[in-house]
Amino acid sequence: MERAEVFARDFGFQTAARTERELWLRGTFSGSPCMVIRRGRTSRFVGPAFRAAERGDLDRPARATGGDVRGADVPGGGTVVDLLDPSGFPVRVVHCAEPLPELPGQQPQILNFGTERRRTDATQRPPREPSRIQRLGHVVLETRVFARALDWYLDTLGMIVSDFLFLDGRRGRGPTMAFIRCDQGGLAVDHHTLAMHLGPANGYVHSAYQVTDLDSIAAGGEYLGERGYKRSWGIGRHIQGSQLFDYWHDPDHFMLEHFADGDLFSRDLEPGWAPMSTSGLAQWGPPATRDFLGASPSPQRIRDVIQALRGDNEMDPARLLGLMKAANS
Repeated sequence: MERAEVFARDFGFQTAARTERELWLRGTFSGSPCMVIRRGRTSRFVGPAFRAAERGDLDRPARATGGDVRGADVPGGGTVVDLLDPSGFPVRVVHCAEPLPELPGQQPQILNFGTERRRTDATQRPPREPSRIQRLGHVVLETRVFARALDWYLDTLGMIVSDFLFLDGRRGRGPTMAFIRCDQGGLAVDHHTLAMHLGPANGYVHSAYQVTDLDSIAAGGEYLGERGYKRSWGIGRHIQGSQLFDYWHDPDHFMLEHFADGDLFSRDLEPGWAPMSTSGLAQWGPPATRDFLGASPSPQRIRDVIQALRGDNEMDPARLLGLMKAANS
């Protein structure tokens, strides 16, 4: 827990609450905590939580799944309903009674663009300090039952798809990755709050946290590197979502992303379709690393593949080969 809290500060989180067994982390924006870390015998991802705008919003998923609405243990209090998605992840929908107050944040750098000169008689000196996290942006998960899991999130939480990815030459078999967003009608929201892709395991891929701008990403990355943390991939700009990105590993080898300048979509935009490929992950930046792709073989990964090919799920040899091809294309 102590090591996790040191990394959290270095990555740019603020501590919302701490007990002997729990660490609640937050950003500078008013709202909900970003992450809760609990003391345990092993380091593992438990599941995602989604914030409901109103207390009554918990009743619909509770009725649909047979769950119970109960008091929540979030800082400030609230209510929660616990669900289970088809991949086996516990999913929590929370209504916070008292949102966390806003904290001071980093100010964006004032930029000059050609003839648009907004900064005069002043220099640029972004401080070498932790990127100050503003909020949780999205979570990415891997699942063996992609189609079932996608339908569950669309039906149970009312989410909608921004972009589909498919295996090259196999679009007829349907997508193997989806970027999905919250449906708030005409209000433009993040391109994706959750992304999922088909794979040989059910597990966490990464979580992403918004910061102010590119200087915050870069200076914060220098700060992390000086303290011995390992960059996984970055800095670059994505295609789906358009975010500026930088990926890091925490001491327990969980991947976390700093991002800025992501796309915002309203309900009206139709989903995009694109082939799944490593080269399609970024518009610019260094090549995606094997570490980021999870392409380095390990005993656990080999066991996951064998179990997936033997199990009742959506993985088969053709799709496995397609995923391997996409990782090297």
